[in-house]
Amino acid sequence: MRRPSPNDNRIDARDWSLLTVLSVLWGGSFFFNGAALRELPPLTLVLLRVALGAAILLPLLRIQGIGFPKGIAGWKPFVAIGLLNNVIPFSLIVVGQTFIPSGLASILNATTPLFTVIVMAAAGEEALRLRRVVGVALGLAGVIILRGWGVETRAGQGLGILLCLGGALSYGFAALAARRLLKDAAPLGTAAFQLMASTVMMAIVAGAMEQPWRFPMPGVTIWLAVLGLAGLSTALAYIVFFQILRRSGATNVMLVTLLIPVTAILLGWLVLGEPIWMREIAGAIVIGSALLVIDGRVLDLLRRGT
Repeated sequence: MRRPSPNDNRIDARDWSLLTVLSVLWGGSFFFNGAALRELPPLTLVLLRVALGAAILLPLLRIQGIGFPKGIAGWKPFVAIGLLNNVIPFSLIVVGQTFIPSGLASILNATTPLFTVIVMAAAGEEALRLRRVVGVALGLAGVIILRGWGVETRAGQGLGILLCLGGALSYGFAALAARRLLKDAAPLGTAAFQLMASTVMMAIVAGAMEQPWRFPMPGVTIWLAVLGLAGLSTALAYIVFFQILRRSGATNVMLVTLLIPVTAILLGWLVLGEPIWMREIAGAIVIGSALLVIDGRVLDLLRRGT
């Protein structure tokens, strides 16, 4: 099978399956965040997430024979990616989740492809195709239908919404930076080095603002949530993320945020026995239609058939 070019806006079957896996891994982060925030302050949680994620990947670097970047110049790209892809969005989203429900946070996170399309087009990296803009907007509408735009009012909800939107925008800039700075980097190395750089930055931020050493030791349940966040939603997820980014491009990999709400509901049905409502089915159908529009191949077939 032909390896897709990041410029042709196509996603092959392998990357569609990887996007589904990634949606499960990242979808779990909202659950893990919600559980861990019961006993941990938000910036400390982000520090633990990136630090433990980096620690999990370090032995794999040795097994794969991947060496560390050399000198300041070698680390610069990973510092930039770590800042835009971890430090800023993780911090904004996790603080935002202290003001708004996880469901609303996942809806706002689903604006990431829209921001990515705009950022990549403004930077001249990818053409601003009407089909992709319409598809992303349709997908966001599907997420809102599926999740429901909660009407409850909480103190600071407006701030929480702005923080989560800021995180989504940061992901868009992170995709641009990764596209330009890390074209040929190995996915495992990229995942590990950006997490290591993020750990140093978050240690400074969390240490200055929250002084985590003053808090009591969290319980076992909280540590399990942190380990799930670090191991599954961070370490493993970033290996998959950078693999898709390298093969299919920045805008395509960010489509995962449209899939996250769908996989979360399916997991709730399969694992927890939660019911699926007609609204959720309708939203999933709209999201699926949006992904077909974005991919474009079905539309091409329809044109040829007419």
